[in-house]
Amino acid sequence: MRKFEVIKAYQNEEILVPQRATKHSAGYDFASIENVEIKPGEIKMIPTGLKALIPDNEALYIFPRSSLGIKKGLMMSNGVGVVDADYYNNADNEGHIMIPLYNFSTKVVTVLKGERVAQGIFMNYQKTIDDDPDHSARLGGFGSSDKKR
Repeated sequence: MRKFEVIKAYQNEEILVPQRATKHSAGYDFASIENVEIKPGEIKMIPTGLKALIPDNEALYIFPRSSLGIKKGLMMSNGVGVVDADYYNNADNEGHIMIPLYNFSTKVVTVLKGERVAQGIFMNYQKTIDDDPDHSARLGGFGSSDKKR
């Protein structure tokens, strides 16, 4: 089962649940849930207020919207985000999907509440190599796949 849910901290806010723009769109658009100002050369995490329930054999890949660099002078600081299935409901941040944006322009850029900044695509992947070791459970949130028990 795949689905997007609003995290508890934002249950009482109007959150745009990701949707595909057209019938043949591959990606689900993610929007900011607040106004965020990004200075030149700065990276800011854009909160979406959302988490994703993802099947075990899939990941949610987050890509920048194509207009982000051209119109705003912004790019995702990590190029492409990978949301693993075990990120959902983690203890650190409940699986909150945040979009790290870098301002490569010479001007302060404001991402407005409700502005779509990224798109997520669910994709299957091959789970293991032949001699893959046993794995421990994730211990944290964003950027935590190296923290395990």
